[in-house]
Amino acid sequence: MMKKLYICGAVALVSAMPLVASAGLDGSSKFICASVDVMECLPTEGCNRVAASDVNIPRFIKVDVKKKQIVTGSKGDKRKTVIKRVEKVDGKLILQGAEDGRKGGERDGVGWSMSVVEGSGDMVFTASGDGVAFVVFGACTSMD
Repeated sequence: MMKKLYICGAVALVSAMPLVASAGLDGSSKFICASVDVMECLPTEGCNRVAASDVNIPRFIKVDVKKKQIVTGSKGDKRKTVIKRVEKVDGKLILQGAEDGRKGGERDGVGWSMSVVEGSGDMVFTASGDGVAFVVFGACTSMD
């Protein structure tokens, strides 16, 4: 009897996991995303896997759709960008924007797009600029 209870409890817990993962990933509350895999793409070289730190991509970002902003998640790096467009398409939250780049940087502005699957938290973030593009695969979870 106890074995059946444990099995039923495990099944209930696993069944609830998608609900927990999707909570807040519709833009209704703040969420945090982690960069897992980063690709740098150049016109003549194609795409190569790189470390996030090597191309100045933050390991964590905090997303607040209500305030229309994304900020980096580490103490020493407090970059911020404005979310210009928000759409929901086929179970995904799509965010888009553009950044002028860093002070003193020449032609380092980018356009970016972020897609978060509401049911799983899977994330793809792309940024493209002058002769370079980045694709970041990661995962997001609610901060509430």
